[in-house]
Amino acid sequence: MGNGRGQAAPETAFDLWLQRGLHQMFDDVMREPIPEELLRLIEQDRSQG
Repeated sequence: MGNGRGQAAPETAFDLWLQRGLHQMFDDVMREPIPEELLRLIEQDRSQG
């Protein structure tokens, strides 16, 4: 039975790798403006809910 430290480093390394990879792939997409049609649909849904 260990103290859990053996798994913390690999999990942290994986989390960092995943986060960096996702940022590399999707940061440009996140910077794009939200289409007006989508904004309209969101507002329409808010008013109905």
